[in-house]
Amino acid sequence: MNCIEDYIKKHAREHPEKVAVVCGGISTTYGELCGQIMACVEELRREGITAGNVITFRNTQSLTFLLTYFALHEIGAVALPLESDVSDEQLHIIANHYSSFTPPKGVADILFTTGTTGRSKGVMVSHTTILAEAENLIYAHGYTADHLFIINGPLNHIGCLSKIYPVMFTGGTLYLLESMKDLNAFFHALDYPCDKVATFLVPTSARILIQLASQRLSSYRDKIDFIETGAAPMSHSDMQTLCQLLPHSRLYNTYASTETGIISTYNFNDGRCQQGCLGKPMKHSSFFITPEGQVACSGKTLMVGYAGEEALTRTVLRDGVIYTADNGYLDDEGMLHLTGRNDDVINVGGFKISPSEVEDVVLGHPSVKDCICIGVSSPLTGHALKLLYVLHEGKELDKREIARFINAHLERYKVPQYYECVAEVKRTFNGKLDRKAYQE
Repeated sequence: MNCIEDYIKKHAREHPEKVAVVCGGISTTYGELCGQIMACVEELRREGITAGNVITFRNTQSLTFLLTYFALHEIGAVALPLESDVSDEQLHIIANHYSSFTPPKGVADILFTTGTTGRSKGVMVSHTTILAEAENLIYAHGYTADHLFIINGPLNHIGCLSKIYPVMFTGGTLYLLESMKDLNAFFHALDYPCDKVATFLVPTSARILIQLASQRLSSYRDKIDFIETGAAPMSHSDMQTLCQLLPHSRLYNTYASTETGIISTYNFNDGRCQQGCLGKPMKHSSFFITPEGQVACSGKTLMVGYAGEEALTRTVLRDGVIYTADNGYLDDEGMLHLTGRNDDVINVGGFKISPSEVEDVVLGHPSVKDCICIGVSSPLTGHALKLLYVLHEGKELDKREIARFINAHLERYKVPQYYECVAEVKRTFNGKLDRKAYQE
């Protein structure tokens, strides 16, 4: 078994009638999926696509996307999936840029990072990495052939794309949704006739469920086997609420990035619900903390490198180790805890402050729906903290009250100097705070 497609063919031989994918109300068995992949292979070959070609295409959150993705791997080509709403002009520019690029042997995908604090980069992911990520998730989260896994986010990034791997590896069933905008569609997926359901939710999606459909979500407490969250920090108050709503479910907080792959995970429904904890390394991964406090990762899930950017690759990948921009520490149990990111830290009068620490506290206020803490210029300290916040409908909150609330939980120097109530906070498509949009 050299690639994930080998497992699809295995399940098609051994369990051809097992449902592999549910999308748009249509179920596709493993036998049908395998046959459609091979038909797509022939069609792509007629279009002149051969091994080593880098093929750029849109994520359509559909069976067609999966067929294209798997077929490109079968041919030996490299898949480069982009956002569904990417313009024709931008798609053409990216396709031309990579048309003459020759990827190293074994590369399966080029995935773009989200670029929340800097420009996006094309990360090369190998077939070896894909299989290692599959096994990491299977062993850590307990995927089985009996699971229905609901994917409700974009398949052109690691958060949701990586969940395809363990499901196809074990012979489970994928249920594809366009997004979490239609909560009724999500609950309809939970009603699918099966014993065990699992899903991946970015923190903003989890917060929407908690705020708008908490009792409805809780009614599935005996059917939801596990939920994984990642991509951005989840507030401690949301973590605690989710544990209360789903006391029998495993709730995982996972450490991963496009560059490192899936590294570690922690079941925060363990009775302790430790904020910022990301658990122990998974089967094919390891990590350590550098003397400067950086998280450094190694193992089979690391990227091959940034496509066509060897110098940039060497800045983060050296001797089989990726040095991340995340700061953290290991506790007495060897579990990873994050304390912020180097590129997010705001220096206020010599004090280095992680804005996520402020945001986590503010999100614990019952009147606050969303927020972001940013750095702004200050004539006295060089930089000062500013809090942009969104209130729940019908709620009012005095700025002094917010400051007092923050001061009750954090040191005085971490209390923002400026406040602004806004209609919304800018986030990326997958729920991360878009800090780049607020940079001065």
